[in-house]
Amino acid sequence: MKKILVTGMAGFIGFHLCRKLIQNGFEVTGLDSVNDYYDPELKYNRLHFLGFHKQEIEYGKQLQSFRFQNTSFVKLKLEDKEGISKLFAEQKFDYVVNLAAQAGVRYSLENPHAYIDANVIGFVNILEACRYNGIKHLMYASTSSVYGLNKTMPLSEHTAADHPITLYAATKKANEMLAHSYSHLFQLPTTGLRFFTVYGPWGRPDMALFLFAKAILNNEPVKLFNNGNMVRDFTYVEDIAESICRLTEHIPAASASWDPLNPDPSISSAPYRILNIGNSQPTPLVKYLEALENALGKKAIIHYLPMQPGDVPATHADCSELEKVTGFKPMVNVEEGIREFVNWYVSYFEKKELVTV
Repeated sequence: MKKILVTGMAGFIGFHLCRKLIQNGFEVTGLDSVNDYYDPELKYNRLHFLGFHKQEIEYGKQLQSFRFQNTSFVKLKLEDKEGISKLFAEQKFDYVVNLAAQAGVRYSLENPHAYIDANVIGFVNILEACRYNGIKHLMYASTSSVYGLNKTMPLSEHTAADHPITLYAATKKANEMLAHSYSHLFQLPTTGLRFFTVYGPWGRPDMALFLFAKAILNNEPVKLFNNGNMVRDFTYVEDIAESICRLTEHIPAASASWDPLNPDPSISSAPYRILNIGNSQPTPLVKYLEALENALGKKAIIHYLPMQPGDVPATHADCSELEKVTGFKPMVNVEEGIREFVNWYVSYFEKKELVTV
């Protein structure tokens, strides 16, 4: 059985990915610090759905899942170098997916050190552990935010992404560069995954869809920045999980076509690769909000505001490379994805069916 470590198991994408990997026959170990960047109870409820109880996690026990076989959970920070080294040495993973990170664009303006600790120091600990334990393939979360000031649409991995405009994006760009150095020096196969505006059930409360739904249901104004003139490549979370699951065994190799006199930033003479994962269907934010209104059956009160620091007006992913590598492209449209989110949201917050406390 293929052994895989997923960091950020209690997170939004990590939770969905672990479910997908379990269904596809992987032996999954999940790692998470379960921090309080947002409501930890939502994280504990995701873990509860995977078979782990809050009380048992808090007492530091590592348990076999009762809902799925061959699944375990470890409460650990990426910054814990000794803990990470010990875990890798004991478990002998085949693959690693690093999704754990300090997320959020605007929070990086308030607490930059949290991003350096988790996203840079923590990522180096993962790289070192992979280097010394024969990992076949390291996949790690990057972000569309690395494109920063680049306005050449659609955004392609083959064009430079050298002008990030937030510390969060800069740490993710640093991850890509650090991964390349390890791929070059130690022949560690790495794939960087640039996610585009992920949404769906079990999402993060600090993201737009969550905030919009809460405001509409509470008869509060929905804040639309840049006066609503925003376009995003919204990507349904299950499409993200499917993409990663398929990529696991598509291990990058050194590219014979890479030219040092005309370097393509998405590939290398090392076993290194960068891929966009987006829906390739850019949607105006007002249309996104309309789809939410339709799913909720209720109109929003809209408050138009200027652009926030760190925001970009538009994103649009070129995902042709993802399709070329995996034969898969994200396909869930915004209307369908938002309906699924609303079904979950209403069940979770109004019925409270999965409370662990």
